[in-house]
Amino acid sequence: MRHFDLEMNDLKKRLVDMAEIVQQMIKFSVDMIVKRDISMSKEVFNREREANLTEIVVDDTCLKLIALNQPVGTDLRFITSAMRINSDLERMGDEAVNICEIGEELLKYPDLKPLIDIPKMATAVIAMVRDSIQAFNLNDAELADTVLSKDDEVDELKRIIIKDLLAFMTNTSDQTTLIRAIDLMFIAKSLERLGDHATNIAEDVIFMVHGKDIRHLKSI
Repeated sequence: MRHFDLEMNDLKKRLVDMAEIVQQMIKFSVDMIVKRDISMSKEVFNREREANLTEIVVDDTCLKLIALNQPVGTDLRFITSAMRINSDLERMGDEAVNICEIGEELLKYPDLKPLIDIPKMATAVIAMVRDSIQAFNLNDAELADTVLSKDDEVDELKRIIIKDLLAFMTNTSDQTTLIRAIDLMFIAKSLERLGDHATNIAEDVIFMVHGKDIRHLKSI
């Protein structure tokens, strides 16, 4: 294989590994809240450092590949998509950290209610991240398109969570109840953003494979 091809393969592997780190961060951050185990926050923060370092390496690699090889066509679409995916993955890591930090505050209080829909939402989001990066790894536009359809499920779960929490807030004047409800709303919002980032990756895969920009559209 050409040196250029080897570097492209290495770039793909780094992004796949980074996506795995992000999935772990999301799982640990939500598990920390559900299991009320604050020690899991260390796992999130340790992985954040690794994700941030990978982002820098990937960005640098992409810029060098463009500058030194002047790629066109499919190769150029791959590199530009990789740069966007890299950015989305880094932002996913940030959202997982946000969930973790909110969770640390939330665990200072007793449970407001059994957490059912938030873990469901996290599971759906992790599946979206897994499928979107697998679609990237396999150049599979059809798999990427299935990720787009899953975003509606995540949005619906967020709507249910917000509606449920608003009911708690309107039926109490207790300050700690309000604080916990608001924190859970922020967590649901972060999970929704994670789904949006996974959707962005899926859209980038479709662009990479077909050369078609479907951003702001529901499907191809």
